[in-house]
Amino acid sequence: RCQRWVENCRRADLEDKTPDQLNKHYRLCAKHFETSMICRSSPYRTVLRDNAVPTIFDLTSHLNNPHSRHRKRIKELSEDEIRTLKQQKIDEAFERQQATQELNESNEQNTVSEEGGEEQEEEAVSLTLEERENKDYLKSLFEILILMGKQNIPLDGHNVDELPEGIFTSDNFQALLEYRINAGDEVLRKRFEMTAVNLEYCSKTQQKQMLEICESCIREETLREVRDSHFFSIVTDEVVDIAGEEHLPVLVRFVDDSHNLREEFIGFLPYEADPEILAVKFHTTITEKWGLNMEYCRGQAYIVSSGFASKMKVVATRLLEKYPQAVYTLCSSCALNVWLAKSVPVVGVSIALGTIEEVCCLFNQSPQLLVELDNTISVLFQNNEVKGNELKQICRSQWTGRHDMFEVLVDLMQALVLCLDAVSSDSSVRWNNFIVGRAFVLSSALTDFDFIVTIVILKNVLSFTRAFGKNLQGQTSDVFFAASSLTAVLHSLNEVMENIEVYHEFWFEEATNLATKLDVQIKLPGKFRRARQGNLNSEVTSENYYKEILSVPTVEHIIQELKDIFSEQHLKALKCLSLVPSVMGQLKFNTSEEHHADLYKNDLPNPDTLSAELHCWRIKWKHRGKDIELPATIYEALHLPDIKFFPNVYALLKVLCILPVMKVENEKYEVGRKRLKAYLKNTLTEQRSSNLAVLNINFDIKHDLDLMVDTYIKLYP
Repeated sequence: RCQRWVENCRRADLEDKTPDQLNKHYRLCAKHFETSMICRSSPYRTVLRDNAVPTIFDLTSHLNNPHSRHRKRIKELSEDEIRTLKQQKIDEAFERQQATQELNESNEQNTVSEEGGEEQEEEAVSLTLEERENKDYLKSLFEILILMGKQNIPLDGHNVDELPEGIFTSDNFQALLEYRINAGDEVLRKRFEMTAVNLEYCSKTQQKQMLEICESCIREETLREVRDSHFFSIVTDEVVDIAGEEHLPVLVRFVDDSHNLREEFIGFLPYEADPEILAVKFHTTITEKWGLNMEYCRGQAYIVSSGFASKMKVVATRLLEKYPQAVYTLCSSCALNVWLAKSVPVVGVSIALGTIEEVCCLFNQSPQLLVELDNTISVLFQNNEVKGNELKQICRSQWTGRHDMFEVLVDLMQALVLCLDAVSSDSSVRWNNFIVGRAFVLSSALTDFDFIVTIVILKNVLSFTRAFGKNLQGQTSDVFFAASSLTAVLHSLNEVMENIEVYHEFWFEEATNLATKLDVQIKLPGKFRRARQGNLNSEVTSENYYKEILSVPTVEHIIQELKDIFSEQHLKALKCLSLVPSVMGQLKFNTSEEHHADLYKNDLPNPDTLSAELHCWRIKWKHRGKDIELPATIYEALHLPDIKFFPNVYALLKVLCILPVMKVENEKYEVGRKRLKAYLKNTLTEQRSSNLAVLNINFDIKHDLDLMVDTYIKLYP
């Protein structure tokens, strides 16, 4: 068609140009086309019909125009030249037809294979030329989508609002497609050389369909390894915003063929406000859509934002009812005290936690602010430089995830308030308006007596679980002995609950002292005072108010939450950690794993020989050579050369390893969560895509383009 345009325009200087060059560098005015050849349904610009050819030319007007001598010469073709050109076209068409016929004949010969020939080969050679071209075309599209996912390139390009009126640009997908065509992709060029310039090469619907297949195929590579491993655990992270919709990130834990514990990201699940609906969709997605057998699930953990804890607990409960061995546990990547604080069903606690996150975020955004905070700390702690330097170091870390977060915050309160006050009242141009505005708002929030009481009470209540939680994130032996100390922790908290008046009196006094230091008025919350205006007779003191509204429900909730998450089944599982040789050694090899291992009896290859095998396992380490060190972690035990001679021990260690409470010993196998955080941090909310995220986070997973193409053809024939 390009050649016909050139011939009709009588442009001899363009005869040696390729269609790519013509399409890229030359344009023809719409006046040269019949009205019937032009489609004006597009609101953007003129679109030609697929078979449009220019026919309207005035070849004589330039002769009478004195200014036209600089115009391009028009070549007059003789009848012989026209006849020659037509003959060339006929010859080229005949050669193409012959090539196609020869290819089909060779395909037919290949299909007559010997008996026992593979069915797959017959199918491959029986493809027509059109089918082959279509598969190659789809493969090119999938390659572009995978590139966009791995490089975190959003599908959409410029926002329409950003562009001047009348200017239109391709989205990123179409731009990459055009770039590939111009770079010499013959498959794409053949497909699109007859398409109008401003038509979409690939519709949004088709892009979405192809992206879903990309996501599914990439996920399936991980899920195949999970199924081969049999046992796994499910972990979810905090609810995130994906292009305006709330989603739940889902990760899976399993031990791979190389005996390494891995935690991989497998996708997002749309979040539901109704916990019962969420539980059903969660189960359906994992079992039906992703094809995992929940009978092999041995653990579940949910890292939640404040306010979502009760809903995720319903999900955990529903799964436990169906699969009793899917033990509900804490996640190793979240400190126990932080998790407990986020789960407290008190509005004041949720507001306080949100304020703390905002303060931390503001200081992390501005190195200048951190320097200002350092200077404030130096002044306040000039008589205790060691403490001051320690706090400065903590401020430069993610201190909101520490076990002692509330202790740190109480120590930093005065420095934070003074620093934010100084920034918000600075009349110079040192700080931008955003920082000044945020500093003013956050300073007001920190100096609210409701906030001060909340953090002081949380600090004191959670001090009883701090050491216990820290041990849970420690070495294997620490986790084992922490399980034994839970009774003592619960006993202490119950004692606090029985004497809550006395304890609350001390906590409230500490809060009032801190408020006095910060020059904050001690008063009841404004919303409570406004609600009580009509009832002036009832006198409620601040101390009693905060006891009933904060201290009592917080202590009650933490006691119940510890009982729920450290169920009898969970504690039994942690007791099995005495299988790890270093723990055995600390117990003088006087252990009784058989009693606790009943929990996993059906998961063992040879349960009848368990007792004898455990005896041999103890003897092996008790009578080891002097130069042989005891393996200190499950990871080390799983990598022992002779572990294959202890199949039951190996199976037990493998199941214990995947419990979410156990930390991933080798950091390179915990990249799923880190990449998820990096994706969310580096991608604007409106540009996030649940499909592209899976490709980006799992960029190192191999992908089978042929499988993607075949799947697409089957689903959308």
